[in-house]
Amino acid sequence: MNAGDDSINGAPIADGFTHLFGETGIGERLRLVGIPLTLQRLAIAHVMLAAPVHLTAEEVLTRVRVLMPEVSRATVYNALKLFKEKGLVRDIVVPDHVVFDSTTEPHHHFYDVDTGAVTDVPMGDIKIVGSANAPPGFDIDDIDVVVRVRRSKATTP
Repeated sequence: MNAGDDSINGAPIADGFTHLFGETGIGERLRLVGIPLTLQRLAIAHVMLAAPVHLTAEEVLTRVRVLMPEVSRATVYNALKLFKEKGLVRDIVVPDHVVFDSTTEPHHHFYDVDTGAVTDVPMGDIKIVGSANAPPGFDIDDIDVVVRVRRSKATTP
């Protein structure tokens, strides 16, 4: 985006995307971490960063296509990889798939084994005391706790 106008590299910003710019806008968040702005990245960032979400890449693609029907699957996957590399999202490995999480501060998750839904564990509910020693030649990169849950039979409708 050029300073003082509504364009990206001289091209006007499409209707529906101008709200993504500004001091606290999504476009500014991308720019602050060194991601060049494109309309596709802005649409993907809008889906992932406008509010806390836990989405698979396919769910991101479906939501982005509401904003930009022509966006490709490869573009979404490449953007999510870039967003992860730049620290804007993190990935959570759950059975059979990966979920992208827009909350990057350390926290843990519940995984509903019946629906596949991923939700945040409230801060402070789980405390990690100590950690395993990494195998020789390795460093611990991160610790993710995923608590698998199932709706209680007493509360099942």
